[in-house]
Amino acid sequence: MNAQKREITATDILPLETYAAERGERKRALLELKKNRRVEVGSVCTFYFENYATMWAQVQEMLYIEKGGAEQLEDELAAYNPMIPDGRELTATVMFEIDDPVRRADFLGKLGGIEETAFLQFDGQTIDGNPEADIDRTNAAGKASAVQFIHFPFSAGQIAKFRAEGIQVVLGFRHPQYGHMTVLPEAVRASLSEDFD
Repeated sequence: MNAQKREITATDILPLETYAAERGERKRALLELKKNRRVEVGSVCTFYFENYATMWAQVQEMLYIEKGGAEQLEDELAAYNPMIPDGRELTATVMFEIDDPVRRADFLGKLGGIEETAFLQFDGQTIDGNPEADIDRTNAAGKASAVQFIHFPFSAGQIAKFRAEGIQVVLGFRHPQYGHMTVLPEAVRASLSEDFD
């Protein structure tokens, strides 16, 4: 699969029988790809940086599980295509993962607006994350969704700096209740660099 493709179309989707036969092998290859696209920030948050391959796999898997045919495909493409980076951005699915439902509800109740506080910093540059605009991911009571979708838009100069081998890149949040950050491992920075044109 081509990580530089920017849109999944109906012609990219395998017939269910073909996918079923290849599913195990494809899932193993995807796990290998995702190793250098996953970053933990703090104790309960993980950024999963997306690209064409990860979103194609998500669409294909949803079709395989739900078997909704052409009507479902249209919905899946509308949902997942916006998360394929456009060549001038990085995109991430951000998950707050807490097993205990009571603790999770209490925690998320304090995180309202966290989707507005994500950032990347490197070489004197700060790139603020923009939440996917499909729906509000913080409700009126101030409770954040456990899943967020964030875009990090880059200028050409920022892309060049990000691509520099060994550059230290910090990923984090400025939220008062979750002000965590982490340095991207070099293998992750190198992998994400391939998302740009």
